[in-house]
Amino acid sequence: MPILPSISGPRDLDGLSTDQLTELAGEIREFLVENVSRTGGHLGPNLGVVELTIALHRVFSSPDDPFIFDTGHQSYVHKLLTGRQDFSGLRVRGGLAGYPQRSESPHDVVESSHASSSLSWADGISRALTATGRADRHVVAVVGDGALTGGMTWEALNNISDDNDRNLVIVVNDNGRSYAPTIGGMSRYLNRVRTAAAYKDLHRKSDRLFRALGPVGRAVFRGVRGGTHGFLSRFTNNEALYSNLDIKYLGPVDGHDLPALLETLELAKSYGAPVIVHAITEKGRGYQPARDDEADQFHAVNRIDPTTGEPLSSSGRGWTDVFSEALVAVGERDPKVIAMTAAMLRPTGLAPFAERFPDRVYDVGIAEQHAVASAAGLAFGGLHPVVALYATFMNRAFDQVLMDVALHRAGVTFVLDRAGVTGPDGPSHHGMWDLAMLQIVPHIRIAAPRDGTRLAEALDEAVLIDDAPTVIRFPKGEVAHDLPAIERLDDGVDVLARGETEDVLIVGIGPFAALGMEVARRLRAQGIGATVIDPRWAIPVQPSVVELAAHHRLVITLEDGIRVGGIGTRVRQVLREAGIDTAVDELGLPDEFIDHASRDQVLADAGLTASKIAQDVVAQVLGTRIPVARNAGETGAIDLPLHERR
Repeated sequence: MPILPSISGPRDLDGLSTDQLTELAGEIREFLVENVSRTGGHLGPNLGVVELTIALHRVFSSPDDPFIFDTGHQSYVHKLLTGRQDFSGLRVRGGLAGYPQRSESPHDVVESSHASSSLSWADGISRALTATGRADRHVVAVVGDGALTGGMTWEALNNISDDNDRNLVIVVNDNGRSYAPTIGGMSRYLNRVRTAAAYKDLHRKSDRLFRALGPVGRAVFRGVRGGTHGFLSRFTNNEALYSNLDIKYLGPVDGHDLPALLETLELAKSYGAPVIVHAITEKGRGYQPARDDEADQFHAVNRIDPTTGEPLSSSGRGWTDVFSEALVAVGERDPKVIAMTAAMLRPTGLAPFAERFPDRVYDVGIAEQHAVASAAGLAFGGLHPVVALYATFMNRAFDQVLMDVALHRAGVTFVLDRAGVTGPDGPSHHGMWDLAMLQIVPHIRIAAPRDGTRLAEALDEAVLIDDAPTVIRFPKGEVAHDLPAIERLDDGVDVLARGETEDVLIVGIGPFAALGMEVARRLRAQGIGATVIDPRWAIPVQPSVVELAAHHRLVITLEDGIRVGGIGTRVRQVLREAGIDTAVDELGLPDEFIDHASRDQVLADAGLTASKIAQDVVAQVLGTRIPVARNAGETGAIDLPLHERR
């Protein structure tokens, strides 16, 4: 009989033997491959933490002992062991989230999937439990080794070591990779530990020796292996990492050896003070296609054939692909252009540039703040850094953009992938705050290309600006078909369509220019003239946008970011400063955390569909009693229902 269906909560693990737990691990891997291949999701990371998650739930008592995952993409096994085994709707509206989510289960504590924050959470929770008389409970933080490249982790460790009177267990899930192979000095140190022949040989021999001595020998082995002042530490010296922090170190332990994991975690549980457990795991464990994938070991996949690992549908040319090609072309022309990223060389499209110019790429690990400040220094030294990040992770480095780059008038270009609605990854991955957040930076220039041709144009223009930060942002997914302009104005604004009458000016930001064209078509059918423009450089607001707005009765701005403080708000402000009283309706995303769903579903919920926008525009035009031309030479009202203004 399969074991997994009988697991409705962590305590169902208590009655299982070690052999049964090992059998359960095999079932979970089969389940993950079968189910994630149907929906897409984070496969490789979860295949690597099966035994580790089983052992954690066997030793500790979630949710009384809170579990915190850094990052949450390694929580699928945790979901399975806490009663969530319907993966048919994984990352689909109404189904399981791809990250921990409090509304799903009391076992989920931290929803944000931005790396390197878990130890700060764990520090705060453990202090609170002690302060409120619940010091017997444990806090467990599972940290991917890539998270150790983030400075926030070390800030937290510094403070954790300041108070040893609490039960806090930090599990370092060390697989040598974050998204891709982990980089930096910390990675090199852990890699030496992971591959040290002395450690491997000594561990095998000591394990056999002590286990042959029975229960007493196993107890001695636990103490020897766990206490780094002992036998193995003479050869690996792992405690040197943490000696100045006064945090106990246990390991390294084989993250796929259930008996060793259980013994080490029990020792950590009984220690009575903060302790680090170093578990060495293999990303993609048990699934050969993932192990064969040298790029990222199936970190995240779309729908695949579970047998071969091959994608089931070929995706078209993506925005990231267009940027990748354009950056190589820029690099060929300008030797001063260099590229930077934060542990996402391949996802952000920098791999081809790195292959062509290996000495002109810097991957700083999960350290966006450092990347941006370092870029300011590179610009000071005469280079032009192109910093490629996911838009959601740009949030982490706002202070450096403001105070290190902009204040010093540094020529740095930020390329923000996955801007706007990203869909199935949920609230912490939507890149919807960048337009509102970054436009307040003095002298910044922000471009949102509507198609691939405009993306290459924007990059060409951005790297020539050496006295201020520039930003180029584009969405996730396939690149839009080229949308040609009928005219380019002197300040670079593209006119995509002109109405027979100057009723409505539609300002489409980025790919929303195509949405603006569809809205204009619907308005034309109702006799309302609409001009559609793409500013290309949305910030600063160009003079021609102001001039066009002055000649229209209504301005509609469309953007894939939050309405509050967005581009529409800036357009309204600039018009008021110019003494122009044309009404402005700013359409965008609500200032809410948006749950996982498809992009189309999210946009429909926000009213960002052509039909809804067109109906609302008609209602506004009628509401102001502006006569509209039904056809040439005729005016009159349009018999459409009024819609509530946003």
